[in-house]
Amino acid sequence: MPDPLLYVAGQWRPGRAGTAAAVSPSTGETFAEVAVADRTDVDDAVTAAGAASAAWAGLSAFERAEWCEGVAAAITGRRADLAALLTLDQGKPLASEAYDEVDELVGYFRMAAADVRRMAGAAPASTSAERRVLVHRVPLGVVGVVSPWNWPYTMGAELFAPALAAGNPVVWVPAPSTTACCTLLAEVIAGQDPPPGVFNFLPGPGPVVGQALVGHPGVHGVGFIGSVATGASVAARAAGKTTLLELGGNGPMVVLEDADLDLAAQAALEAAYLCAGKSCTAGERFLVHAAIAGEFTERVVAATKAQVRLGDPFDPATTMGPLNNEATAAKFARHVASAVADGAVVCTGGRLADGFPTSLFAEPTILAGVTPGMEIAREETFGPVVPVIEVNSAAQALELTNGSPFGLTAAVFTADLERGLAFAERARAGWVNINASTNLWESHLPFGGRSGSVSGRGRVGGAFALESFTEPKTIVYPAPSLRG
Repeated sequence: MPDPLLYVAGQWRPGRAGTAAAVSPSTGETFAEVAVADRTDVDDAVTAAGAASAAWAGLSAFERAEWCEGVAAAITGRRADLAALLTLDQGKPLASEAYDEVDELVGYFRMAAADVRRMAGAAPASTSAERRVLVHRVPLGVVGVVSPWNWPYTMGAELFAPALAAGNPVVWVPAPSTTACCTLLAEVIAGQDPPPGVFNFLPGPGPVVGQALVGHPGVHGVGFIGSVATGASVAARAAGKTTLLELGGNGPMVVLEDADLDLAAQAALEAAYLCAGKSCTAGERFLVHAAIAGEFTERVVAATKAQVRLGDPFDPATTMGPLNNEATAAKFARHVASAVADGAVVCTGGRLADGFPTSLFAEPTILAGVTPGMEIAREETFGPVVPVIEVNSAAQALELTNGSPFGLTAAVFTADLERGLAFAERARAGWVNINASTNLWESHLPFGGRSGSVSGRGRVGGAFALESFTEPKTIVYPAPSLRG
């Protein structure tokens, strides 16, 4: 188990605010102590990062890429340890999800290494024949990263891996409820000997450490993944800085009357139950044509009962573990109860499960008779639930999709590709899948909220994140002359 320490300026040290207990959501037991930073620790980390900025930016892209490859290799070497602690700390099943997250984490560092090697500039024409122009991308400076608890490794890495590769020193604040596993990841990264100040790790409460970091005058860029409410606060605190904000979603999964119902029902399981529904890309609303809504719901119920196994996340047979914290469990219970009170019907599940060591295990739940005005249809539940809303046409499904303040992901199921493309082009979402779950995504592609929505700004994903943490610099110089 990692020691309860911060990593600042190349050194491990205690947090000035002491320590906090790391509690397993699956057992309720305290299994470790973790460090807690304060605002003075933030000042120290930002100062160290600022002092390291010029030298790190001064390395070649290939040198920084080689370091990122070393981190990827070190993560691979600790794969089993990282996966096991992720399961203990976050609650996701070891066999079906935790190892996958560690493998994706490796991919983020390898991708950052590959992308920075290919980062190109331009030589646009000048208005004068006597001048030449060069445009190349340069790092922003110190980048603050604040990451969530649902994917503790990859949601941080999709921000700080490209930021580091691009030449920015990083200060990382992980979510408090998954600090233990993030401390182990920080140990692995620090073990690759980044120059002092290039990588800094500051666990602590978001309202204290996170807010101090994003508003710090020594921070030049901010990457945040988390809730809409916290994202708004981050945006306000980071005013004037470059920001990349990937926020919440209420993704609709639309199933039209000509859809392949077996395919759609299977995709619904991935959309609703991956990470126990704790995903910004989860299918939070299932807009199903009335002609096939009953049959679709029956198939999803049958598939849920046959395939979803709620239980001990260390058991290889488990496919869904607990929710991570009490606030998320309470919101799941409140949304389901409110929907039932307003007329929705529970087809299966519908409550927090009994018979487990903690009250964080939520039954996989399917609701029929949900209407667009219900709380569960308007807000992000972040739990394992399939709320089925009947629609009478693709046009109505599109209207409901675009009527939401969210705009992160959507999915549509139809046998007619042209019809699917027409829906996808008109849907106000940053990402739309056709005949695939809302949770299907590829980490090298641009991902983020649609403009005008509450789901964020900017794009993560491969070279697109790399661009977010760099900016173009223009150099104009006299045209060279041949001498001699």
